[in-house]
Amino acid sequence: MAKDPRRFLRYLEAERNASLLYRALADTVEGDRREALLELAQIEDEHAAHWIAKLEEYGVPVPPAPTTLDPSAAALVGRARGAGFADVLAQLEEAEGEGAGMYDNEPEAPDSMSRDERDHIAVFQQMRADVQQSPSPATPSLPAKPSTGGEAWHRGDKSGSTRAAVFGVSDGLVSNTALVMGFAGAAPSNSTILFAGLAGLLAGAFSMAAGEYVSVASQRDLFRREIEMEASELREKPDEEMKELELIYRAKGLDRASAASVARQIMSDPATALDTLAREELGLDPSELGSPFKAALSSFVAFAIGASVVVLPYLFFLGTGASTVIPLVLAIVLSLAAMVVVGAIVGRLSGRSVLFSIGRQVLWGAGAALVTFAIGRLVGIQLG
Repeated sequence: MAKDPRRFLRYLEAERNASLLYRALADTVEGDRREALLELAQIEDEHAAHWIAKLEEYGVPVPPAPTTLDPSAAALVGRARGAGFADVLAQLEEAEGEGAGMYDNEPEAPDSMSRDERDHIAVFQQMRADVQQSPSPATPSLPAKPSTGGEAWHRGDKSGSTRAAVFGVSDGLVSNTALVMGFAGAAPSNSTILFAGLAGLLAGAFSMAAGEYVSVASQRDLFRREIEMEASELREKPDEEMKELELIYRAKGLDRASAASVARQIMSDPATALDTLAREELGLDPSELGSPFKAALSSFVAFAIGASVVVLPYLFFLGTGASTVIPLVLAIVLSLAAMVVVGAIVGRLSGRSVLFSIGRQVLWGAGAALVTFAIGRLVGIQLG
């Protein structure tokens, strides 16, 4: 049977189905992911063409190409459309891992074909890594690998806390500057402007803190639930979980025997097995699921720092006869200076041009303040 050319039919079916699946998934995404999926589909088409040529060479009738997805592939595409492409990456990676050795002992398959199949695994691994490493202050990251002088931007902020702080300061700065300028435009007393600025600072900071607490707490509950489900599967289906581990390490480049040995060693300790599966399969670090209290406090402090800039000058010009022009000018100067600093830091973190980031920060921040100042002046004139 090993020499029976009809075995090529199985290879042809697998390659055609894979091409059809990747093209369907490409319609659910855009940009680099879409291009990568279409490239994978093209490679599968080239593999299919190879097996068609072999079938014709041996006189075996070539069946027509499928035009619809099989039920499991259709369900996968449905998940990608409903829950997002990232939700199916693990299943795609696992499926490629299962088929990675399909041509290892096939004399009619060129060496490049086996390499292509393993390269497909690497593509989905990279896509999953990109998803897990996306900057998000509420998303815990995997432990940093020991540094040997690698990229500085990866070493300094593995949790995204610096980014969260900078953007929190930016939010507080822009929103409270606009609020204070609106009141200043209406030309009330300095004490009224100060009260409005402090009220905006506290309201915004508490709102940011409450939102961040709920967000991180909810996500933490979700992560815990996923880890609990993984622990349940580990107890009830240890053989299947060991197979998953084996596939994961095969996908990382280990041969079948080495991957099986590593999987058995990990599974010998339930705690280590759960920790490994949580990290490798779920992309979670069980010891770092995020603290709602810390997230809320950091959001509060960051927003308050940004919002305080425009308020400070009014603290020193209170009482009857105090100048209203000097604190306004100081508030404008300090706010613009703070916007320049924040814009520069954002540019540094995001990799964009620092000048571009400064310009964008000042343009939108000053623009919002100017609009609210004009509205305040109009309202003040009408009421006055």
